[in-house]
Amino acid sequence: MMTTTYSLHKITDTSQFGFCPDDYSRFKFGDDLVAEKFGATLADGFIEQHLKGRTVPQLVVVSSPYAFIPTATFSMKNHFVFRLNRWLAANGHPIVQETKVHRTITYKEDYGELDAEQRLKLIGNDSFHIDREFLAGKTIVFLDDIRITGGHERMILKMVDAYGLTNDMYLLYYAELQNSSIHPNIENYLNYHFVKSIFHLEKIIQDERFAINTRIVKYILNYDFDSFCIFLQNQSDQFINILYDMAIGNGYHTIEVYQQNLQYINHYIFHRKHKSIQHGN
Repeated sequence: MMTTTYSLHKITDTSQFGFCPDDYSRFKFGDDLVAEKFGATLADGFIEQHLKGRTVPQLVVVSSPYAFIPTATFSMKNHFVFRLNRWLAANGHPIVQETKVHRTITYKEDYGELDAEQRLKLIGNDSFHIDREFLAGKTIVFLDDIRITGGHERMILKMVDAYGLTNDMYLLYYAELQNSSIHPNIENYLNYHFVKSIFHLEKIIQDERFAINTRIVKYILNYDFDSFCIFLQNQSDQFINILYDMAIGNGYHTIEVYQQNLQYINHYIFHRKHKSIQHGN
């Protein structure tokens, strides 16, 4: 069993990340165009550093764990796989397979605000599940957008131990914090570099390359009620319905801090539908 870590960008200085902080923020809130750029460049770096000139085994790509709503990493993973598959096919290697790590717990806290100890405490009761038989004899590529304290990585490795996996593994990140003197909340600096308020989401949501994810759903549901109501008036019926369905699918209706905004969405959908029926639509 061999475990290899690779990150495209190494963060050692808060004034220079190697990528645009605004892009990263947009990516975290569903900009699929940025996800494409991140995924493609990560694939190119991975190919150059670890695959080129070698015999490539059957790779299984696994995005960061999620329950019902995909994370932002899921969109990056799609484009990573697209770029990687083109290279694999052109060079006579087997194309990628995929599987999912299932997680059992969702939480309202903003992970990016926490230090290393708080992160471990928050996710320590979570459990990850994967299809062990499907992975037999294959090399696993675990993919995530950023490594800050290694908390999620430790949970992945805990799952690997629990399932008795002996596969060769790659742990891949778009970026990795490598300066321990930088506080882990640098992640939140990046997450919210472009999105300063709920109204900054509109440029992302109303773009044709928008891909809904866990972060944007939690952010909207947790926003102050008055601003949330104003924001919702400017959104399409399609977005409002997918927002509601995703929230229910992740069990957010059972989390108290989300209930007021979710109930408003429910009433909003009902009255829109009732008004449509009244007018014969």
